[in-house]
Amino acid sequence: MTYVVTEQCIKCKYTDCVEVCPVDCFYEGETMLVINPDECIDCGVCEPECPAEAIVPDTEPGVERWLELNREYGEQWPNIAAKLEPPADADSHKGEEGKFDKYFSTNPGGG
Repeated sequence: MTYVVTEQCIKCKYTDCVEVCPVDCFYEGETMLVINPDECIDCGVCEPECPAEAIVPDTEPGVERWLELNREYGEQWPNIAAKLEPPADADSHKGEEGKFDKYFSTNPGGG
């Protein structure tokens, strides 16, 4: 098992999860974070820290797509190991539906 970041992170990109991760397995894209599943030690400390409730175990139904996305971009985007300020409009996107189609970007983040 591993944990994955889902659509709820898009445009919110809170980094509370990054701060508590003992193995620095988070990677930053322009509009979201991902977890490299090959580096995640399944400790679960990140899940309750996410204000957007975007982190779930890969055993949840329907997360296969997100597991693959986390794997792909966890190998391409830069590692992030310190908490950053969230985007100014993060709270306005919390809980929004359809964020992947509207806002997902393959561009790396720049923290």
